[in-house]
Amino acid sequence: MTVDSSVIQPQAELLDAVIIGGGLVGGLTALLLAEGGVQATVLDAAPVLDSEKVLSVANPRVLALSQATIHLLKTVDVWDKIVRQMPYSGMQVWNKNGYGEIQFGQSSEQAPTAEQRLGSMVEPSILNLAIQQQMLSTLKDYRTQVKVVRIEKGVQCWMVTLADGTTLKTKLLIGADGANSFVRESAFIGLDVLDYKQAGLTCAIRTAQPHLHVARQIFLPTGPLAYLPMASLKEDEQGVWQSIVWTLPDDYADEYAALSDAEFTALLTRESHHMLGEVLEATPRAKFPLKARAAKRYVQDGLALVGDAAHVIHPLAGQGVNIGCLDAAILCDVLLHDLKRGVWAHEQTLKRYEHQRKIQNEAMMHGMSAIGWLETAELFPFVWARNFGLKQVDQTPILKAAFMQQANGLSALQNTRYA
Repeated sequence: MTVDSSVIQPQAELLDAVIIGGGLVGGLTALLLAEGGVQATVLDAAPVLDSEKVLSVANPRVLALSQATIHLLKTVDVWDKIVRQMPYSGMQVWNKNGYGEIQFGQSSEQAPTAEQRLGSMVEPSILNLAIQQQMLSTLKDYRTQVKVVRIEKGVQCWMVTLADGTTLKTKLLIGADGANSFVRESAFIGLDVLDYKQAGLTCAIRTAQPHLHVARQIFLPTGPLAYLPMASLKEDEQGVWQSIVWTLPDDYADEYAALSDAEFTALLTRESHHMLGEVLEATPRAKFPLKARAAKRYVQDGLALVGDAAHVIHPLAGQGVNIGCLDAAILCDVLLHDLKRGVWAHEQTLKRYEHQRKIQNEAMMHGMSAIGWLETAELFPFVWARNFGLKQVDQTPILKAAFMQQANGLSALQNTRYA
């Protein structure tokens, strides 16, 4: 029997790594691997961003980047590409109906120095632009506007089928495709979900008094309200714009989202105890449901989940994006460490990543849930406990330093190549 060679499909090349998801965590993972000598194929559903369009619009939400995240972004030459950001040098947390308060760092009229800075607030769109620009210049196989339609396990590989019919085979598949991860779903990895019955209400506001590079969070009976310093498009309005995230029960969120601008700014002024004077202006509000999600496993044979694909925590401490970046760092560190010994994506390597990250992430998730519950409890023993606890932490240098170490994330990078 004669076979027409023209209809024989060529064998797909076996790739070292395919990353599905080209956002912050997926992009950082790819760039860290490239920095270690491994070129991953990145499949990104998003198009190539128009830099002029991105820079001309202020995003009302910001991400609070920790010192560890900034350090990692510097490692892969992304930080200098971030053209708009607002550093912060102080944090203030207190309860509206109590005397407990914690303050970290210090306020600053001028942009804080590198030594003073606790972190930086960056709009997601600005960060995505910088990550994408670096991937375009660094990666050999970065594909945009790609739709993945099938993922299945093969013999010692994973097979990824795209909408155009292309099939990729890879030794390692990394899911960085968000909370509704197709990678996680295709690998039949279970998910624990905790519905807080709350929503986050977010927008940008202009206040009468400047933020002085301090991030503020007040715990109200309805839930925490955060004022996060943000950069303005106008030079003469620098220092008076904040991005807010207000955690509310679902019915309150619906009610507050429907208020007129005048009603909403008056409500914010009152509920924030005039902490930065009158709220003068607010951009259109957005509302998103709050649910904690935890994948039952972070890894399988030849597969790893990072970022929101593996976990989503309460936004109370603004740490979701930062623990996702730590996922990327720890995964790349264990992979590149074993690569020196001639091993790539071995089961034990991936399990080391899971062991290091899953315990820490779940502790953070449950801790944020507990704090959120404690801060809205109205029974006297809990009111006393939270006020006493805040006051003790603020007055105890060792406890305060421990909180700061947890917040900056640098301890998680100890004993890695990124320390």
